[in-house]
Amino acid sequence: MKLKHILYTLLIVGFGAFVVYRISSNRSKNDDSKDKAGKNKAINVNGIVVHSQTFDNNLSLSGSIEANEQVEIRSEVSGIVEEIHFNEGAIVTKGQVLFKVNDLELRAQLGQATTKENLASENERRAKLLLQKEAISQEEFDIARADFKSAQAQSQLIKAQIAKTSVRAPFSGKIGLRSISPGTYITPSILVAKLVNIGKLKITFSIPEKYASQVKLNSIISFSVAGSTNKYDAKVYAIEPEVQVATRTLQVRAIAENKTGKLLPGTFANVELPLDVIKDAIVVPTEAIVPVQNGKKVFISNKGKAKEVIVETATRTDASILVLSGLKTGDTLVTTGVMSLKNDAPVKVKVK
Repeated sequence: MKLKHILYTLLIVGFGAFVVYRISSNRSKNDDSKDKAGKNKAINVNGIVVHSQTFDNNLSLSGSIEANEQVEIRSEVSGIVEEIHFNEGAIVTKGQVLFKVNDLELRAQLGQATTKENLASENERRAKLLLQKEAISQEEFDIARADFKSAQAQSQLIKAQIAKTSVRAPFSGKIGLRSISPGTYITPSILVAKLVNIGKLKITFSIPEKYASQVKLNSIISFSVAGSTNKYDAKVYAIEPEVQVATRTLQVRAIAENKTGKLLPGTFANVELPLDVIKDAIVVPTEAIVPVQNGKKVFISNKGKAKEVIVETATRTDASILVLSGLKTGDTLVTTGVMSLKNDAPVKVKVK
């Protein structure tokens, strides 16, 4: 009986050991097959062979277009508008009378002041003769002379006010929409219209401080505006003498001809600023660049494996980016699948 129990026990233990062995063996095989399938299977990617080239280093920027000269037309004196001598949206010339304010009251004041001036002038003449005859003192003559000078200044002041009733264009240009009509009571606070000179236009833009030393006076830039494929040229004529601390940028201004009048102040400009031409430059497709915490990286193929390389970049265009360091001529650069690649992963590169 005891022998029978012993035999049953041995059989159960042996069967259990066999089952455990088979499970362990199958698990080991599965792990090995997974490792072989995952580690040894190369990832198919595209790539290029890095080579140097001459790079026209152009910086793409956003700017704003402004009128060469622009002013708000207002009256310096208050009164009723008598005449308007311009048409809305028309070209006016420098010195042209734009509108006239009623000056009847001022002219009446001028007549009164002129009478006082003439009387003071006559008193000053008589006092001078009396002084020569020693009939009056020097002090009395000085008082008469001061009265004449005061009356003369009062007349000149009123004449200046009368002159201000005729508002003239300070420069030639196109005048905008007016906000007054004949008979309007105008004050210096009322905006009559805007006058702009659009024969030439200013393009104002800012560049990063690291390019500040590469911008030169009289250099030619090109720009375009939204809704047009035309390219326009402008000449840099002014550079801000300091970098703006808040934005770390340098403000630059260029001027462009606008004889046809197609460009309008207030629009945005897409500026192409030419910098130094770089020889033996390394330029790579933008899709090959992977942003990381410390900068940017790329993957190159090294003996069938992906190798991670930290790069320093500069100017970027729509399709490419200038690499300053990290890559060298002859490297095989991976251009697809870079977001899922890991260092030392097997890769099969198809060079294009």
